[in-house]
Amino acid sequence: MRDKIEKYINEHYDALQEYPWDDTPNFTTFKHKSNKKWFALIMDIPYEKLNIEKEGKVNVINLKNIPDMIGSLRTKYGIFPAYHMNKEHWITVLLDGTIPEEEICSLIDVSYELTL
Repeated sequence: MRDKIEKYINEHYDALQEYPWDDTPNFTTFKHKSNKKWFALIMDIPYEKLNIEKEGKVNVINLKNIPDMIGSLRTKYGIFPAYHMNKEHWITVLLDGTIPEEEICSLIDVSYELTL
């Protein structure tokens, strides 16, 4: 699903996609060209970082959302407090099919608008 999400972002937004960290080559950011603010961060992290008892790594995306909405979003399995970001304003979403692609795309749209 990671490839589909990256393709969605690249086809719908005039964004800068960067791989900013040499030690984590699978981490990619998407930023507005105008203000350089991130609206999405895709990475692969160990399941244990999300308190999921499973071996290996999972692709996730960090997205900004409205603070009043974050609590209800996190009631869905597959949406977590943001990994390594402000948990009041950001969420982490599994990219393993748990959350439907259309819903993830809607969350990307919100994040894009909030970071303009």
